[in-house]
Amino acid sequence: PTSQLTSKTVFEDVTTANAAMTGVYAKLRDTGLLTGNSTGLTCRLGLYTDELDYYKSNDPNYFYTNSLYSAEAGIQDLWNQSYNVIYAANAVVEGISASHSLAQKDRDRLRGEALFVRTLVHFYLLNLYGDIPYVTTTDYTYNSTIHKAPTPEIYGKIITDLEEATLVLPEKYSSPERVRPNRATAQALLARVYLYMGLWAEAANSASAVLNNPLYSWEPDLDKIFLKESTATIWQFKPDSDSGNTKEGNLFVFNSAPPPTVALTINLVNAFDPIDQRKTHWIRAITKGTTTWYHSFKYKRNAKAADSNEYSIVFRLAEQYLIRAEARALQGDLIGAKEDLNVIRHTAGLPNTTAVSAIEIREAIIKERRLEFFTEFGHRFFDLKRVGNLDSALSFSKPKWSDNDALWPIPAQELSANPNLNPQNTGY
Repeated sequence: PTSQLTSKTVFEDVTTANAAMTGVYAKLRDTGLLTGNSTGLTCRLGLYTDELDYYKSNDPNYFYTNSLYSAEAGIQDLWNQSYNVIYAANAVVEGISASHSLAQKDRDRLRGEALFVRTLVHFYLLNLYGDIPYVTTTDYTYNSTIHKAPTPEIYGKIITDLEEATLVLPEKYSSPERVRPNRATAQALLARVYLYMGLWAEAANSASAVLNNPLYSWEPDLDKIFLKESTATIWQFKPDSDSGNTKEGNLFVFNSAPPPTVALTINLVNAFDPIDQRKTHWIRAITKGTTTWYHSFKYKRNAKAADSNEYSIVFRLAEQYLIRAEARALQGDLIGAKEDLNVIRHTAGLPNTTAVSAIEIREAIIKERRLEFFTEFGHRFFDLKRVGNLDSALSFSKPKWSDNDALWPIPAQELSANPNLNPQNTGY
């Protein structure tokens, strides 16, 4: 249509090229793995593990009952939406490469942003589905018959893309709101990737690069960590309107009982030490009669307001401290590991850790991660999985838990359309 631009034209002008990349972030915020509503990983992995209970009795939730099957609509939607975002990121990479008029600094920044998004989505898919295709082109004839790649190969591609992103992304943010990734955002994801791979020295070094960056400073006030101006935020999603706040707030916060959709499990609430200030500031109790329910209260607003003061935070400084703590412990730097761990504990009003050995320190860090990152993009599931504790932690609290539940099924529709995605994951 005459009112629209062709894809080639989009990437000849920095304004429309920026708009194309903004559209990719909107997809991430509103649909798929990272959305804060009930269809994103924050909710679905919270239900899948032991963070959230489900209260819509007239609407069965196969994530909550650990009853996933390959034709389940939620599995299909997450897969499709994820590869749709990857396609959009690849379109930006290809559009920039073909552009003749973009300034080099804009070309580098946009390429870095697109590569970062591509790796981020592939990283989550890999840890949910196991071996997956790593898609780097918009050529649908090629993509329609693409093969899965083994996990080590996928991690290699993720690291390659992230290393390039750290070279071309700018050091400073393009706006004060930290809604477009900068170099440190890519380094933060790289630190997480190295941690999951067991590359302790690389994980510690990447986390240190972020922690030593003067753009960031530790926020000791628990009530300010999830505000949009937090100095500990590395990257966040801007709401879809000037009066909007977070999708997480809309989902989790309720003012009357029983809960409309989800609430925190008693198992999680009871895991906090009585003096842990996170329980006081980040969890809210709602009572009706003799029954009390609890909801996540990291984000306080669940409706539009005169202005937006909460954005959905995807990466924040606390994770980098705990990544470095774990990596240091497993390299034998026990003093440094405890120093990093205690930064988190002191902010929560807790004393120094009593852990002594490397194994004890790691166990303390995994527990701390549970209490620090509840209802944030499925950290609980991924942490239990990578340290081999999924079955022991969840088999008691989740009656239908199976040792096959470490991976989700590849959607049946995708296997039918492209047999190269076989074999299906075990148990499905």
